Amino acid sequence: MISVTKQLNYESMDDRDILVLIKKSREGIKYSAFNEISRNIPLKTEDWSRILHLSDRTLQRYKKEKTGFSPIYSEKIFEVQLLFNKGIEVFGGSESFYNWINTKNVALGGMLPVSLLDSSFGILMVKDELTRIEQGVLA
Repeated sequence: MISVTKQLNYESMDDRDILVLIKKSREGIKYSAFNEISRNIPLKTEDWSRILHLSDRTLQRYKKEKTGFSPIYSEKIFEVQLLFNKGIEVFGGSESFYNWINTKNVALGGMLPVSLLDSSFGILMVKDELTRIEQGVLA
């Protein structure tokens, strides 16, 4: 079984791993697990608030009360973690990926890829663009 903070990536996941993610999402991840995930993803609290559609104050309350996230937020956290792991893999390092995700992208309508992470559709668009980059199919 995979742990919540295991280095997740799309290619190495099998159905069993995905079922574990579904189970963990449904149970809701604890703030401590989110904190560990977020330490490896250089997003500010404001970014996480926007992505999760939660106020900064609500995130701070989760932290203070050490409570868990509901399934919908847990799933989004896992989606973002998977996407960042994929990006780091494609770019061969975190710094290059972080520069890319924070730079306007013509293939993504001139938007910053990071600005699309508040939507599952946006995450899918960014993932698809990473796959094109990985395969050498540049816009």
